[in-house]
Amino acid sequence: MNITIHPSWKAHLQDEFSKSYFNELIGFVKQEYNTHQCFPPGKEIFAAFDHCTFDKLKVVIIGQDPYHGVGQANGLCFSVHDGVQHPPSLINIFKEIETDLNTPYPKSGNLERWADQGVLLLNATLTVRSHQAGSHQKKGWEQFTDAVITTISEQKTGIVFLLWGGFAKKKIKLIDTNKHYVLTSGHPSPLSANRGYWFGNKHFSKTNSLLETNGLEPVAW
Repeated sequence: MNITIHPSWKAHLQDEFSKSYFNELIGFVKQEYNTHQCFPPGKEIFAAFDHCTFDKLKVVIIGQDPYHGVGQANGLCFSVHDGVQHPPSLINIFKEIETDLNTPYPKSGNLERWADQGVLLLNATLTVRSHQAGSHQKKGWEQFTDAVITTISEQKTGIVFLLWGGFAKKKIKLIDTNKHYVLTSGHPSPLSANRGYWFGNKHFSKTNSLLETNGLEPVAW
């Protein structure tokens, strides 16, 4: 199992890779992938970073755990491979985009198209055991992804952070809100969305307005 991250990120995260917790984490992940079915596939663990390079980064969306069903997770939060049925949270994301931007509901749930435009789709935990939600939490991934958020906050300016739900909102403590934009709302999961905490947040049009204000290309959501 070969775990590599895009060179543009490697330069900024080198210190993390040399820490003992990270070596222990990688040992754990390799053991899990050798002895259990785990997701996403090994080569896609760092796919969020491969598609959204550090230089192109302009938006961050924070998720919690990869999907744990067979064939779903592709290394980007909320995203699934082409041809995979859209999970409930993704359906609600697409419904909000549909009404917010007056665009048709997309056929593909593969969000690589967002990542390639500079949207980092970051799960707090990057791996999971098949059909066991949260099984790789508290093994070191959260320390690593917190360091990613902190690095972005310190080394970039004008990034739009989208924090959806209670878990993601806690990450605001890692973000310098004086030089970045933070938009918060309920989570797109049915439990939250059906209570009125998701629909109508207009995060996609608001994000594009902020990007354009800074002279950046809007995202084709």
